[in-house]
Amino acid sequence: MVLAPLVIDSIYSYVTIRDHEKLLVMALMVWRIVHSQVWISFSRYQTAKGTKRIVDKSIEFDQVDRERTWDDQIIFNTLIAYLAKVYMIGNNTLPFWRLDGVVLVALLHAGPVEFIYYWFHRALHHHFLYSRYHSHHHSSIVTEPITSVVHPFAEHIAYTLILLIPLITTLLCGTVSVVSIALYITYIDFMNNLGHCNFELIPRFVFSLFPPLKFLCYTPSFHSLHHTQFRTNYSLFMPMYDYIYGTNDKCSDSLYETSLEQEEEKPDAIYLTHLTSLDSIYHLRLGFASLSSHPLSSRCYLLLMRPFTLMLSFILTFPSFKTIAFERNRFRDLTLHSHLIPKFSTHYKSQKDSIKKMIETAILEAEKNGVRVMSLGLLNQGEELNGYGEMYVRKHPKLKIRIVDGSSLAAEVVVRSIPGGTKEVLFRGQITKVARAIVTSLCQNGIKVMVLREEEHCMLAGFLSGPCKENLVLTTNYSPMIWLVGDGLSKEEQKIAAKGTHFLPFSQFPPTQLRKDCFYHTTPAMIIPDSAQNIDSCENWLGRRVMSAWRVGGIVHALEGWEEHECGLNVPMSNSHRVWEAALRHGFQPLVLPPISKRVCKK
Repeated sequence: MVLAPLVIDSIYSYVTIRDHEKLLVMALMVWRIVHSQVWISFSRYQTAKGTKRIVDKSIEFDQVDRERTWDDQIIFNTLIAYLAKVYMIGNNTLPFWRLDGVVLVALLHAGPVEFIYYWFHRALHHHFLYSRYHSHHHSSIVTEPITSVVHPFAEHIAYTLILLIPLITTLLCGTVSVVSIALYITYIDFMNNLGHCNFELIPRFVFSLFPPLKFLCYTPSFHSLHHTQFRTNYSLFMPMYDYIYGTNDKCSDSLYETSLEQEEEKPDAIYLTHLTSLDSIYHLRLGFASLSSHPLSSRCYLLLMRPFTLMLSFILTFPSFKTIAFERNRFRDLTLHSHLIPKFSTHYKSQKDSIKKMIETAILEAEKNGVRVMSLGLLNQGEELNGYGEMYVRKHPKLKIRIVDGSSLAAEVVVRSIPGGTKEVLFRGQITKVARAIVTSLCQNGIKVMVLREEEHCMLAGFLSGPCKENLVLTTNYSPMIWLVGDGLSKEEQKIAAKGTHFLPFSQFPPTQLRKDCFYHTTPAMIIPDSAQNIDSCENWLGRRVMSAWRVGGIVHALEGWEEHECGLNVPMSNSHRVWEAALRHGFQPLVLPPISKRVCKK
């Protein structure tokens, strides 16, 4: 909304008078956004692995919400640059390259810019300014690259004025060039992102080759101490002024060495998932932080990015790619990693063999690294793909790692979600391991399960015996207010349902929500306990601090230290109650639903 008029004007100027410099301003803005996003994704990938991590603390949703406006600084700077082009440079054309201009920019940055910034930064830590302005930036103890540009607007103005000193000076001296502007702005963004990435990046040999470099270039660990200690390491990018004025933290060198020695973290459990829709790329924790912190949904502005989305999806799903670590969580003493099969849901029909091999490789690699539990999420546990993981147990009978599909807990979550006093439910959907367990439990508890299709009735009846079999009824009646739905529910069937119907999914994927006068419950899931740390993204379409029951099942398995596998068709589902009780004992809570008579049937 802010920049659209500038884009239109830049295109118009180029078409009419061949003024390409306005377009260069807009191109520089796009480059800065892409550059920052690459840093964000790379930083989150590194911290998920744990390699060379500096601060081992969690990032939560409040920090993500606070930092979602990180691009405000880029937008503001673009407006300033565009106005400078229009009113200061005008129709004059800047030279592409001038060596004297580049040298002057470097000297002015090392001198006036670093000096003024140092003292301005120290002033910001005076309690009067700190409490009113700078505390907003320091709310983030664990930094990410975007933390570097999250400031109150008044600080943005001040920083812009300070950093413009080299560019304005070279413009007045007539030595400015396109390259000097682009290089200086890229240098600022690079160093800002470097200092806030929370993993040590600069190797030892760099400082060994040129020891004075420690006074001219800070490290991520150097600036991290400023965020944890507050009263040290005030410099912008060059620590020399901290050393001159005695404000360098005495732990800077030791933290640098310790961070470099930080090895990749060995998780206790791994949750193996995959991409769903094209837009799910941006909802990964490695993608857009502001999107991944909200449930997956269609957003109109992502349509404008579809060409980039298609290119990125091609790169991610390239055949040579292995699983990707993208998230790290902690539950008390348990470290949980989430790994990604870089395939979309549609690939699970056309690339079964390669996907099975990728899952097997991930299991064997986790086994080698001492992981205790591998939890298979979404289609990675498909019955047609690998028999709910049983294929790998049969192929590798000596596996020490435990394979968990989480079906026991998923089935129990659905059963417990049915409102008390319910006498009958309608069943419609693909017959899965979870579906069979749910129907069996309901029939044994005296609840009638009404089935619309004869083939589904026959399949389910084969798993029942004794008197409870009478509670499975073939019907053409659509009147029950509780519908248990899975994959295969048609739009026509949803339209026939009575007003106020409660759609309760038992499948991995939610049904398309067509009815605004009905209630659509989420797929089987539980609220995670407060003890769970580093939770700053949503799992697909689920809400904040909510996890799918299949994922929770793997966590509970690891927390309890159970030695058996929970996968395959022949695993008895009688353990559902045990898993449910264990989940509650560890602080997981069900999503509470209002009674049918009291709920408001609107989405």
